[in-house]
Amino acid sequence: MRSEDFLKIRIATRKSPLAIWQTKHVAEKLIKHEEISEIEIIPMVTKGDKILDRSLQKIGGKGLFIKELETALSNGRADIAVHSMKDVPSELPVGFCLAATLPRANCRDALITKNGENLNKLKKNAIVGTSSLRRQAQLKVLRPDFEIKPLRGNIDTRLKKLKDGNYDAIVLAAAGLERLQLEENISHVFSIDEMLPAAAQGVLGIECLDNNIKLCQILESINDTKTFLTTFAERIIARDLNADCHSPIATLATIENNIFKLKALVAKPNGEKIIKESISGDVNQAEQLSKNLVDRLIDRGAKKLLQSIEAME
Repeated sequence: MRSEDFLKIRIATRKSPLAIWQTKHVAEKLIKHEEISEIEIIPMVTKGDKILDRSLQKIGGKGLFIKELETALSNGRADIAVHSMKDVPSELPVGFCLAATLPRANCRDALITKNGENLNKLKKNAIVGTSSLRRQAQLKVLRPDFEIKPLRGNIDTRLKKLKDGNYDAIVLAAAGLERLQLEENISHVFSIDEMLPAAAQGVLGIECLDNNIKLCQILESINDTKTFLTTFAERIIARDLNADCHSPIATLATIENNIFKLKALVAKPNGEKIIKESISGDVNQAEQLSKNLVDRLIDRGAKKLLQSIEAME
């Protein structure tokens, strides 16, 4: 190949240790491509990283973690952005696309306790840290006595707050802990029945401008089609319920032997009401099955439940 046929790829990423790990992981995959000569990582601080004294709901949602990265793409400072897909709004802005997803890591949530207790051994009225309404609702079903308090910051910050005694326990995504080799801190990994994950939890996604055809073709080479399909299906749930990244919605899609299975729930943050539905069918009908599941949730009052929560905020 001629030297002018090689590409230098610039990757926009948040500055947190987990975001940098994720970006390096993607870079290791991409540098093996014969058309890529060099990769530059461009760490950035997003608005979501700067404002830690208020809940994400009050300052604009998890989309605040990616807006600056998308700006870097649109103004030509970067070529791609790497995201934890659970933090990405269900619809991307016009001109952007999700070009690839890597194979899904652990999708489950993990409980980390100050003294190593498991879920059932935690003291009555224990203070548990999470800013996720999804996690809060399901925790309150498992342990109605828990006192839930907000928790922001990167993984190291959250673990330090636990160690300093601000909480008796905290809940984090298992994938993040495992990626940073911090899984020894985990006291309990929630089963899917105990705590259904957020849409696309454990998935790394790569975003770029949709008019960059050559780059999209290169990214396709590292795309995991099974993860891409399940991610797409899960994101339909939030999109069609007009929900956002912090809504108390959980969903998980799996594919086995060409059978597509999808679970979803919508809940009151206090755990007093949870609407659960599931569906399965041929993998080629995944999109329609997802939409059918949304219809079932709506029929049972999911949209009204979400609207009542928004009205209280």
